[in-house]
Amino acid sequence: MPVPAVPAPSKLVIATRESALALWQAKHVAECLRARYPSCTVELLGLTTQGDRILDKPLAAIGGKGLFIKELEEAMGDGRADVAVHSLKDVPMDMPTGFTLAAIMAREDPRDAFVSNMYRALRELPAGSVVGTSSLRREAQLRERYSAIKVESLRGNVNTRLRKLDEGRYAAVILAAAGLKRLGLGERIVTLLDPADSLPAVGQGALALECRADRTDVIGALAALADTRTSIAVSAERAFGRKLAGGCHTPLAAHAVWRDGELWLRGLIASRDGATVLRGERTAMVPTAVEAEALGEALGVEFLARGATAILAHT
Repeated sequence: MPVPAVPAPSKLVIATRESALALWQAKHVAECLRARYPSCTVELLGLTTQGDRILDKPLAAIGGKGLFIKELEEAMGDGRADVAVHSLKDVPMDMPTGFTLAAIMAREDPRDAFVSNMYRALRELPAGSVVGTSSLRREAQLRERYSAIKVESLRGNVNTRLRKLDEGRYAAVILAAAGLKRLGLGERIVTLLDPADSLPAVGQGALALECRADRTDVIGALAALADTRTSIAVSAERAFGRKLAGGCHTPLAAHAVWRDGELWLRGLIASRDGATVLRGERTAMVPTAVEAEALGEALGVEFLARGATAILAHT
């Protein structure tokens, strides 16, 4: 095992949200760090974010997924924490000044999961059935393909969403497969949705480790946890999202996978009602993250030329 170029700190404090999934993710990173650096003391700092506190409004209406990371960045900024662990899909395309994504870990299943107690697939849902999701991306793709169903906002942590399903408030819910699997709830998945039918969110399934940009000691320590193939793939996805200025009000998706030694990037942008959907794809040899970013940006430029600006103007 190679010796890190920068010695690991003697202690690392990980800032995390206090939901079951966020704690699982933080504990997983802590275990990886302890295994890599046995002499390093790793602790967790649990925090409640604004995104966790406001549950009675759709996420897009209160500022988007970035609300899940602000308090964690404040803890790193004032020295209470050294690292923050995020689901990469919750991280804005542009990092705030003074912070960096030091490592992207190996990706879990990036697909969306269909969860229901009564039906085996979306196509089985009777007209008027209510499907719950917190994602405008999922909502647009559902409305495009299944115009007879009703899509309603579903907020809360994974267990809260499953409880609402079990109480009969929804015929089905769509959740990220990665979260269900990480929490040991994989048996609740009825069907994994093919990306061709429900293209995943940018970075879905990947864990991102954020720290202050001036903490070279932390950056060096976290680098050992990075997964190269995942890092390159999500670089393409995030560059696509960044080019389109994809934010909380935009149904946008991007998914990159390795195929025959090349990176295959698919992108999507849509109106919320699913009436207008743009899809596109590009494939290239991208041995580095820089080249992957160029691939994502090129696909974004193509989308703008094909009319994405008009869709963005109405979201």
